Amino acid sequence: MTLLRTAALAALLPLTLPVAAHAQDWPGFHGNLASQKYSPLTQITPENVGDLERAWEVHTGDLSLGNGDLPKTIWSATPVYANDTLYLGTPFYRILALDPATGEERWSFDTESTLEALTQPGLKNRGVTYWEAEQPTGQACDKAVYIGTMDARLFAVDADSGRPCKDFAEGGALDVNQWNTTNNRWPLSLLQPPTAYKDKLFIGWAGMDWQYSEAPPGTVFAVDARTGELDWTVDFIPEEIRAKTGTANVWTAMTVDQERGILYLPVSSPSPNYWGGNRTQEIPMATSVTAVDTESGAVLWSRQLVHHDIWDYDTDSAPTLVDLTVDGERVPALVQSTKQGMLYVLNRETGEPIFDWEERPVPASDAEGEQAAPTQPFVTTPEPPNSSTEWPGIWPLADTLSFGYCSRRLEELTYEGLFTPPNEHGGALIYPGTAGGMQWGGGAVNPETGVYYVNTSRVVQILELFPRAEYDQMQGGSGNEQGLYPQEGAPYGFSLTNFVTPTLGIPCWKPPFGTLQAYDLNTGEKLWQTPFGAVQQWGFYMPESWGSPNIGGPVVTASGLLFIGASMDDRVRAIDAETGEELWSDLLDVPVVANPAVYEHEGEQYVVFVSGGNTILKPEVSDQVVAYRLKK
Repeated sequence: MTLLRTAALAALLPLTLPVAAHAQDWPGFHGNLASQKYSPLTQITPENVGDLERAWEVHTGDLSLGNGDLPKTIWSATPVYANDTLYLGTPFYRILALDPATGEERWSFDTESTLEALTQPGLKNRGVTYWEAEQPTGQACDKAVYIGTMDARLFAVDADSGRPCKDFAEGGALDVNQWNTTNNRWPLSLLQPPTAYKDKLFIGWAGMDWQYSEAPPGTVFAVDARTGELDWTVDFIPEEIRAKTGTANVWTAMTVDQERGILYLPVSSPSPNYWGGNRTQEIPMATSVTAVDTESGAVLWSRQLVHHDIWDYDTDSAPTLVDLTVDGERVPALVQSTKQGMLYVLNRETGEPIFDWEERPVPASDAEGEQAAPTQPFVTTPEPPNSSTEWPGIWPLADTLSFGYCSRRLEELTYEGLFTPPNEHGGALIYPGTAGGMQWGGGAVNPETGVYYVNTSRVVQILELFPRAEYDQMQGGSGNEQGLYPQEGAPYGFSLTNFVTPTLGIPCWKPPFGTLQAYDLNTGEKLWQTPFGAVQQWGFYMPESWGSPNIGGPVVTASGLLFIGASMDDRVRAIDAETGEELWSDLLDVPVVANPAVYEHEGEQYVVFVSGGNTILKPEVSDQVVAYRLKK
């Protein structure tokens, strides 16, 4: 690394590296609190990445295939490297502390949590949080690791020994559900690890989507990292309508601007997700990016990305912070990837758009009691992935193989572009669907260049509303974001399916089904785009030009590499960050739907992937962890 680049990196350290972390660490879910998913390490390069080999492999044993007494596991935990240790959370709600060089277990902690699918279609975990006290006491738990459970408990253990932190809440466990006092229909499931900053933990929660109209309203809790004592809360639904709707919660990761003391919250949509007649009053912070003061929880600004959301377009990933040079001026920026397939680039101090943004008229709804928003925000810079928010159109191959099914079904559907409202007249074609666009893995940015990398799925779905009396007579169930859902309390239940052929399950829309792209955020210019991944179907891999639906995000390194799993074909890849060319890959057990971690331990750089799977992509799941390093 040149002296110039080293100096530039040092200037960015106050933003990019958490307190008490070192450049070789990966101390948080997205690497740093700015959610950049960036590593300054340069040992592994585009020139030598082909020499990567498996340093070690671990199977945790915390696995259920769903064919016994336990629900299927859905594991998407990003490992955390800190305190010279690799920490993992499992879908059985255990913490594992591993030797970073060998994968050997140093200690483990079992929450002994209830292994029931209380709010999710399976047992789910996205990892752990590591925290160090700014002012150590010399006692246990000056360094702590936290894990949440589906039954709404947050556990704290000493990072060195794995023993419970006795001073944290009740003997090391905090019952977050004690604050679940409105529409308490489910526990506030703690699947995403909390965000740690200074002496606080910021806690969001996940719930049971699509089941009820009235649900727990979205709240983020700030608690003392040592004691678990509640410091402040922030709510996203106005108090006067809170009891008749719900959610608008933060179920994914959060971001912190350490220099400014600002916490950025990606807020989801309110309930019920596909009908809003019970919530026609404005909910300005629903489906938004909202900035709050880390000390008080006071809302500093909020930017709504979807008005009166009736498409489940949750703000589904932590926003990424980066300083840009736009028209010759240095700008503190935030970039938010979204399910609706647009990138929103905002000034993170004010919430104002940096590039082109406009309100456009969108279709009205004729569903009973519904009042769809008359306009929605559209971003033209940066250009959306795949160049348009319009659906790709009928794929002639699928139409031919299905004897015209795709074309016939399209004639029955309503499609009026992005923000086509759900209806009961044969269904609406929704693109991107809730499984499409950019998912919870989010994007990665190189803070030295301002180049942002993000993968996206092109998934077309059919959503049909059914009047309550008709829905109640229907037979069938739901899977993982597919099937029939009641929206109890609304005049409609609904059906959500992918637009595929009935026998072979071939997508009716044109490929590619997934892409990877790079943007220069200083200008908003798309630098390159390439099909990403491969569809695995009927035991075969489809052509790479078709790409693959994908879940999980990339990591970028200072040496010019992207590391990513995410695709259906069970592969992990190294991509040339300058060109998008694949340079290396390896085949794991199942799709890697977790973001990887990159760290340096005892002078060697490692890349670690969790191969856990997600039934949205394919039925198979696993408990595999694999670490790579250069051949010695």
